[in-house]
Amino acid sequence: MELLAPAGSPEALTAAVQAGADAVYLGFGPLNARRNAKNFTQEELEAAVAYCHLRGVKVYLTLNTLLTHRELPLAAETGALAAQLGIDAVLVQDLGVARLLRETCPDLPLHASTQMTVHNLDGILACAELGMTRVVLSRELSAQAIAHLCARSPVEIEVFGHGALCMCYSGQCFLSAVVGRRSGNRGLCAQPCRLAYQWPGDKHPSHPLSLKDLSLAGQLGRLAEMGVACLKIEGRMKRPEYVAVVTGIYAAALKEGREPTPQERAHLEAAFSRQGFTQGYFRDQKGPEMFGTRPEGAKDPADLFEKTKQFYTRGEHRLVPVTFSVQAKQAQPVSLTVRDPDGHTITVQGEVPQAARTRETTLDQLAGQLAKTGGTVYTLTQTQGEVEAGLALPVSATNALRRQALAALDAARTQAPHSRVLPFQPPETVPGPKQAPALTLSFHRWEQLSRESLDQGPALVYLPCQQAAAHAEELAQWVREYPGVAFGVVLPRIVWDRELPQLKQGLAAARRAGVTQALLGHIGQLALAKEVDLTPRADYGLGLTNDLGSQELARLGFASATASFELRLAQVRDLSKVLPTELIVYGRLPLMITENCIVKNRGQGCHCQDRPQSLRDRKGEVFPVEKAWGCRSELFNSQVLWLADKTEWKTAGLTYARLAFLEESAQQCAQVMRAYRTGEGAAPAAFTRGLYYRGVE
Repeated sequence: MELLAPAGSPEALTAAVQAGADAVYLGFGPLNARRNAKNFTQEELEAAVAYCHLRGVKVYLTLNTLLTHRELPLAAETGALAAQLGIDAVLVQDLGVARLLRETCPDLPLHASTQMTVHNLDGILACAELGMTRVVLSRELSAQAIAHLCARSPVEIEVFGHGALCMCYSGQCFLSAVVGRRSGNRGLCAQPCRLAYQWPGDKHPSHPLSLKDLSLAGQLGRLAEMGVACLKIEGRMKRPEYVAVVTGIYAAALKEGREPTPQERAHLEAAFSRQGFTQGYFRDQKGPEMFGTRPEGAKDPADLFEKTKQFYTRGEHRLVPVTFSVQAKQAQPVSLTVRDPDGHTITVQGEVPQAARTRETTLDQLAGQLAKTGGTVYTLTQTQGEVEAGLALPVSATNALRRQALAALDAARTQAPHSRVLPFQPPETVPGPKQAPALTLSFHRWEQLSRESLDQGPALVYLPCQQAAAHAEELAQWVREYPGVAFGVVLPRIVWDRELPQLKQGLAAARRAGVTQALLGHIGQLALAKEVDLTPRADYGLGLTNDLGSQELARLGFASATASFELRLAQVRDLSKVLPTELIVYGRLPLMITENCIVKNRGQGCHCQDRPQSLRDRKGEVFPVEKAWGCRSELFNSQVLWLADKTEWKTAGLTYARLAFLEESAQQCAQVMRAYRTGEGAAPAAFTRGLYYRGVE
């Protein structure tokens, strides 16, 4: 397996390379998911690529955030620079950015970031169709699920093997953005999940959203057998010494075909951990034992870090083996050919040998002199060739020949391959409707749907797939009674392959009841919706934030798209409406979807049979916790989004405006709809305008 190490700074890059990484991933500028890391300037990036490629290490650039329309030119410039420097791949989250790079840098390999929330085979296949050559899987997957995907994937699979775990599926977390304007999808997550929360009735707060760090030490052989192409270490925010310690341990284990020793595991834990490590997801054993926090006052291991720093800052530890072939013949310049393991072959010529006066030069003598490669990244493994008898070559000439050959090899190893860079053509902005958008209704429970709401003429009604299937006969009656209303199902954002048969049964039942629409939270669900003959509509989970994203969703066959609620209303207004565009304008915004059932972890039994729960933060805000598909949990905002008294959403070019109901009764749902239709009605006692006016950083 390739070992991929984090490089949050030039110092961390050196640490990773010298410790044995096969590849590094790094950020450049503001368009990456770790904007608070030191990252790289252009000069540093150029030096980093040369440094890595000289030593046979690949470089992956993270361009894995959601971008606004105004940031697309900068993304195009970044992609062009990556192509020109010969960067080995770019990680992306944004569908619009993926489209941009395919169009402007068609030779630049693309990897699907874990921010794309790829967790099943359909997601992998969708990424492959988008031109991705590698997919970074969600960290929540089990060993069985990973093996299943590796056996069927047409592209390379990368998995996280060590480092921090997020409570929420990556790419689907909005907690930091909504509560503090620092968006994880924009690279500025403030990690509010690591803070203390309190359950109602508990005397003391706890940390129900703070997972221990992951360590798959002990599973390396199993991962290799599965066919995992790349093992990734998390930690672009960590110090260089941490990177060197962790990288060095995994690199040695992989090189030697073994697992880390007990002492090495102790060093991993000392370098950084939150009360130890977990393999809960990998073992498919979720539960409270997966959770932990960094002890207060915990200190870095000074001796270990100092010893490690002395290692990676002194001397060259990434020596490239080379072979020499030399030819020295009478009346001809000496010829030296150097070859490296990557297929580079360099031939240079030096002086014409002189006739030996006292002592002739032998092949062994030449080999001994050529082997003096100190000060370079090369180590000589073999010298062969022919030296005619009776000739002499000065030591200075031999040294010059060696320096000339290795300098030329340096140039060859760091030479960027030819990569096409085409001009970026900003897409034309398509304006949306001038009239106010039609209202759509999204219900969390069947009991919320009523004639009082339907009589007000919503354009679309969405129900969770499982709710629609469970009430198929009643739903069919509503469909017949209200032919002017389109009924749709909301697909779960997270559906593992082992859960697909159950989901397909539910979709088939909903389709028979007359449902015609499907609201999709993941690109991998597109094929499923079309298979069941449902009109696909893109939900907020697909992260629509720019015009190219709209174009890409339209190309893929979506009938409409939901703009991200991390945009300001002015940005929504300026968004190209190449697709009918929808926006959530009412409801408790979703903040997290978690593989761990938050309530079950509390020891209160399975959430699927439990009543709704809530968590209170240190400020007294109460966040509802609801069950989600597959015994997962979903965390919602403490306050209801309320815009009924505002007009900006009505003039933003939207085709649809969604009222998303969570806890409301059927009567309350109808009242809210009436308030949005008329602009009249009492606002909730506590409400928020979301991010539509203040935006995110």
